[in-house]
Amino acid sequence: MILFVTILAFALMIFIHELGHYWTARRFGVGIEKFSIGFGKPLFRFQRKGVQWQIGWIPLGGYVKMHGENPDDEVEDAQRELSFQHKAWWQRALIAFSGPFANLILGLIFFIASFLFPIHLEDHYPVIHSVQGKWTDLLQPRDSLITINEQPVQGYWEALGLLSAKEDNSIQLMRNNEPLTVEIPAAQIDSLIRSLSPAMSTQIGEVYAGMSAWRAGIRSGDIVIGVDSLKVDDWYEMRQKILGSPSDSVLLTLIRDGKIIKRVVELESNVTLGEERLIGITNIQPVKSQQRFNIKQAFGYGTASAFGFIGRNYAGLFKLFAKPEQLARNIGGPVMIASMSNQVGAKGISYLVLFFGSISLILMIMNLLPIPILDGGHILFCIIEGIIRHPVSLKVQAILQRIGLTLLLLLMILAFYGDISKLLMRMMAN
Repeated sequence: MILFVTILAFALMIFIHELGHYWTARRFGVGIEKFSIGFGKPLFRFQRKGVQWQIGWIPLGGYVKMHGENPDDEVEDAQRELSFQHKAWWQRALIAFSGPFANLILGLIFFIASFLFPIHLEDHYPVIHSVQGKWTDLLQPRDSLITINEQPVQGYWEALGLLSAKEDNSIQLMRNNEPLTVEIPAAQIDSLIRSLSPAMSTQIGEVYAGMSAWRAGIRSGDIVIGVDSLKVDDWYEMRQKILGSPSDSVLLTLIRDGKIIKRVVELESNVTLGEERLIGITNIQPVKSQQRFNIKQAFGYGTASAFGFIGRNYAGLFKLFAKPEQLARNIGGPVMIASMSNQVGAKGISYLVLFFGSISLILMIMNLLPIPILDGGHILFCIIEGIIRHPVSLKVQAILQRIGLTLLLLLMILAFYGDISKLLMRMMAN
């Protein structure tokens, strides 16, 4: 069911993208010949107001065929006003930009809508793992937080969120099965929060699709009891041994369904984390709750999250271009999207809608790359034309577009190869 919804959502993203091109082209008086979702021979088509609307059998994108969009097309004088190539450079640039812009709007809608659904939150038990600095005189490891300012708490981060920076705080806790109350000045809240860490077991919560732990066949719910044959008792110790491994892989000893199994997991670098290596797992957060936001809050949180997501992705792309050898590890195709949608969908509809918004924004980001054949490449040609006061020569455009098409095909092949190889590795590990 989630896969079917994902396919429909992806089709909507393509439709909205092409509708952006279509709408702006119409506003500038460009004639539209064809509007297609998908490529290849049409599975379904109909004619309306001189435009052929169709669905192609290759569901990897779409296109809007505009009158006179090919520089080689011969356009009669009577049809010049309808020709794309005979429009001003800035009009052609806006037509190219409108597709990615439509994905931006759709992504924003998805992000905002995700905060209108009940959001399923996860938290740790309100038990302290470690205390640092001056706070060791008041709090100790294994202290269990019961109430914060007379409000009962179920989760660790929930408890910290109830601490007030305006008024002094009263914390009731259990220590060695004895109740205890401590007072915390409002001015010291930030210092307290920085000095504490929650107790975390070695049970795995989430395994990120496509990453090395996923490929090694590790599953959510597995309990790690050893790293390279060394016993581990908590998440912090386990993480330290994994990240501190001198080799490029670690041997994890796990308990699954009462049985002990072992898996070799490769340590991977990630463009967003610099030199730090990872395997793609998170710890389990057993405390579950729900949170709701009103429309005003959803608009604010959704908008901020969307633009934060865009900024992080552009920063990641910049780092990826600086380290192209990591491209194969950080690129995913439709198989990984399907796997991730199933994983995200299991967490609730709000996360699935947020995931769709992320895909829409990624489509915008990728289409705006200044690569010939993509919208960003067309925009670049138009801007150059505006600067030098004449179009880029057809020969140069043709050469660059062939290079762009080759790069795009190589990326698609790399994505499919990466998807299939990751899937096969997981199947073999299981």
